[in-house]
Amino acid sequence: MIPQRNPHQRRLNDLVDSLYGDLHRIAVRHMRGERSDHTLQPTALLHEAYLKLSHDGQQQFNDRTHFMAIASRVMRQVLVDYARSRSSQKRDGGIREDVDSEEACLQLPGNREAEIIDILELNRVLDALYEHDEGLGRLIEMRYFGGMIAEETARVLGQSPHIVRHDLRLAQAWLRRELRGI
Repeated sequence: MIPQRNPHQRRLNDLVDSLYGDLHRIAVRHMRGERSDHTLQPTALLHEAYLKLSHDGQQQFNDRTHFMAIASRVMRQVLVDYARSRSSQKRDGGIREDVDSEEACLQLPGNREAEIIDILELNRVLDALYEHDEGLGRLIEMRYFGGMIAEETARVLGQSPHIVRHDLRLAQAWLRRELRGI
């Protein structure tokens, strides 16, 4: 007899099955911003995110867009955990010192090129943005890590696309200032 999964696990599996292509595209987008010799591949990132989501048996998803935003956030957490682990191994002598640090690319409007940013620094700044204004932090995560357009983000947040675009510009300016140390 096969044990019955709990309702959360069934719902998660159904969502992942039906949205696998979209989730994989988000994972590819996350990995596109990483350094070129990163050892984690998009499929592995997606699977690690699934494991994290499946261990959180209390997470509720309002709809498809909400699930995609949460999945994207979990993928970012996987990458940050991975970078922290590599950084720790470097300090402990487990990784050669000539290996590059974990890096991510971020392109904010107004920049002609993507800036190479240490992923741990990016995570620190995003955490600070969440602390400053949780809504702005969520917007950046949905846009840059989830690839969501203003209309999708507005639907998840219950706001108008105009307000989302305005707040996104504000969040981008805040990020630019913090990343440049101004």
